[in-house]
Amino acid sequence: MRLTVRDGRGLRLTAAGAALVERTDDLVTLWEQTHAAVRNADEHVTPALIRLGGFSTATSSLLSPVAAGLKEDHPGLDVHIVEAEPARCVDLLIADRLDIAVIVAIQMTQELDERKVDQVPLLDDPLDVLLPAGHPLATRGSVGLDELSGEPWITDRPGTPYRALFVSAFAAAGATPRVAHQVSDWGSQESLVSDGLGIAFIPRLMPLHSGRAVRVPLDGPQAPSRRILAVLRRGALAHAIFGEALEALRTTAEATRTPS
Repeated sequence: MRLTVRDGRGLRLTAAGAALVERTDDLVTLWEQTHAAVRNADEHVTPALIRLGGFSTATSSLLSPVAAGLKEDHPGLDVHIVEAEPARCVDLLIADRLDIAVIVAIQMTQELDERKVDQVPLLDDPLDVLLPAGHPLATRGSVGLDELSGEPWITDRPGTPYRALFVSAFAAAGATPRVAHQVSDWGSQESLVSDGLGIAFIPRLMPLHSGRAVRVPLDGPQAPSRRILAVLRRGALAHAIFGEALEALRTTAEATRTPS
């Protein structure tokens, strides 16, 4: 039975091939559930390996403490961490090279395929405003975007998800920000703010490394945030060790809700 045919320089699926691929997702799900049922049935079997992936901030703030806790609770467990962009993490997950991926929803260039993965919300990570320590608003409990539109802002380049989030937040507040610097890396943004070159958004999940910059929560309904998800292959939630890791991720994420 022919499953593919030539299409220019590549291949395309025949109707039979498409039917086979469409049903393969259900077979993978059934395998994950079967594998979990067998492993979970023997409580004396020590989990051998769990592979966690996530974007850079998640690696330091979520994956590292969760991995340490899992290894402490299961001395024989081997934990691997892979740091990668969200789309790459999802590709590795589907290819069975990761077990749990922690991603930022706004950084995904395409919708998650619900036939292949389950997604579990971990938290809505607020974006605070990062101010130089000597800024007049640095001691405030919170601040509105309308109070900051005249400041020199540091933000990502046009065409990126975070620049779109930046623009939409100010549009909702009815204000027009003045962008002074285009910098993508959160740590580099913190350096510029510390040196008094402007102010910036910074995720609550991102720890500060300089005592010369202060984070202040944003108030009002227009305050931006990013949705953090845990993603697993469909059916993999049945694995006891994956469920334990997911609960640890939830607990660790919850602890980040209060600004430090």
